[in-house]
Amino acid sequence: MINRRTFGLAGLPFLIRPAMAQTWPSRPIRLVVPWPPGQATDQVGRLMAQRLSERLGQPIVPENRPGAGGSIGTDIVAKAVPDGHTLLAASIGPISLGPLIHRTPYDVDRDLAPVARFSGSPYILVARADFPPPDARALLALLRANPGKYTYASSGAAGSQHVLTALFLARANVDALHIPYQGSGPAMAAVLGGQVHFAIETLAASGTLIREGKLKAYGSTSGRRSRLAPDIPPLAEAADMPGYDYTGWIGLMAPAATPPAIIAQIAGAVEQIAAQPDTHERLTNIGTEAFFAGPDAFRQVLAEYRMNFEAVIRQLGIRAE
Repeated sequence: MINRRTFGLAGLPFLIRPAMAQTWPSRPIRLVVPWPPGQATDQVGRLMAQRLSERLGQPIVPENRPGAGGSIGTDIVAKAVPDGHTLLAASIGPISLGPLIHRTPYDVDRDLAPVARFSGSPYILVARADFPPPDARALLALLRANPGKYTYASSGAAGSQHVLTALFLARANVDALHIPYQGSGPAMAAVLGGQVHFAIETLAASGTLIREGKLKAYGSTSGRRSRLAPDIPPLAEAADMPGYDYTGWIGLMAPAATPPAIIAQIAGAVEQIAAQPDTHERLTNIGTEAFFAGPDAFRQVLAEYRMNFEAVIRQLGIRAE
């Protein structure tokens, strides 16, 4: 004999989840950006927020929560209520790199769910236009002759810019002093102002300054020339560093227990947005390319990045400062 009261209580979770997905979103969605305004993740995140708002019928409100190489904002989402009303503008630094070199308050696999990857781009090794070395080989020769004398900027300790520069310097067997800043904007301002000598930075943050002749581009972190910057050679070639091939990515993640139906709905909307020509144009203007991957493919991307970076970081002994 079926106990009606027991059946009702036991079946409640199964009835709530579909209902939640059907009524979602029921209020504005919070998009946490773990970087300051102007960062590549911020620019792309705001574009996606605008386009997703049009499709989901609710405002998506970007909220900048920078600090600790992106870990502060990422942790906010990891600990948020998993009802689809809090999302993360995720990027390579706090997701793929930071957890490998320092202790983070969140576990990516346990606390966060991939929703969609929608863009990617190389990073560029830059210096102020009047910095003497004419090319990447000359820059490395200068650093090698003056160990510890020259400085490089990053958008935060253990962030992607920091780790990619540390990998580059370690591969070249040269030494320079790391000066972390709170985001790409302050880091680029320090390079332009002469407070630091060089940086590896996103194309979104450095591209306009390169085109205006204020920054000198020595090479990109991609193993091939990017269509976004075809005149900039890969560092693998420009610095005689075969195998140096690292590109950034930007996507959406959610708290781990977010209902799969909601994640699928967001991913489907992102796929439609990523396929539109005007989206490609906007992303190109920011300095990134459209690279859509749904939840399962995005999870595979994350696994591959972790495997590749974990081996290199362990081999080179890179640790947070």
